[in-house]
Amino acid sequence: MSKVFASNTTSLPPWSPSEPPPIPSHSQFHLKPITRRHLITSLSILIAPFLSSPNLNDTLSPFSLPVSNARGLFQMPPFRLANRYFLVRAGESEYESLGVINTNPVTKTSVDNGLSQKGKKQTVRAAFDLKEMGACEGNCWIWPSITQRAYQAAEIIAAVNGVNRSHIVPEYSFLDARGLGAYEGKSLDTLSEVYESDSLSPNIKPPPIDDGTPNESVSDVFVRVTQLMSILETQYSEDTVIIVSPDSDNLTVLQAGLTGLDLRRKVVLTALLLLAAQGSFFWAR
Repeated sequence: MSKVFASNTTSLPPWSPSEPPPIPSHSQFHLKPITRRHLITSLSILIAPFLSSPNLNDTLSPFSLPVSNARGLFQMPPFRLANRYFLVRAGESEYESLGVINTNPVTKTSVDNGLSQKGKKQTVRAAFDLKEMGACEGNCWIWPSITQRAYQAAEIIAAVNGVNRSHIVPEYSFLDARGLGAYEGKSLDTLSEVYESDSLSPNIKPPPIDDGTPNESVSDVFVRVTQLMSILETQYSEDTVIIVSPDSDNLTVLQAGLTGLDLRRKVVLTALLLLAAQGSFFWAR
């Protein structure tokens, strides 16, 4: 059964990525440690079409916004979007099945970064959920990371939804899994330390490492996903775009940016994704 979750709407002062984030005068939420192992129990979670304009006459739909005629510089949060978007987290990878963190882009196309047997089943379920929602009834494009598991997930989604392979557009850098620096090769359970830092400031980076793995802050990911949206909003109009990410961080940061949520509270969205486990849906309003 699908479930609907709404994010806490506690008011926060305006924040600019170029400045230190504001500290709210009162907080109505409490952050608890979240492990990546918990998150991958809900791999292939779908974030339903949001901030979109598939039906301009549907004034009752919280997802309906007028299509922009101007195609200038894309900014977060956008005043309006030209397309309908589905955000999909790829299924469990072989590395994740072993409980190991792997975010080095050098290995993103390796077989070990592909979907595990469990991950394939999760992705098939997500693909049929998309079909049931009518995601690809119109003009549909699938934008996966070139990371092996994300591209495999895109191929499964395309096959189930009758999308021509020519409509699968691999993304080579903006959708890479968040680089976690010195956490590379460690247990997935150690990710609670990263998320704890994220809740303090979006500018805190994981410790660096010298093996080529980036150490990205939430703000770094925010820049990447903003660039991605700028491309999509320029290239398409009134289409459906399914974004397939190899990790959850890309999706929660993107969602926070689109809705104008303080990036420190990306952790809250991560917690809601945890609540939306076992194939349920997270609806962003």
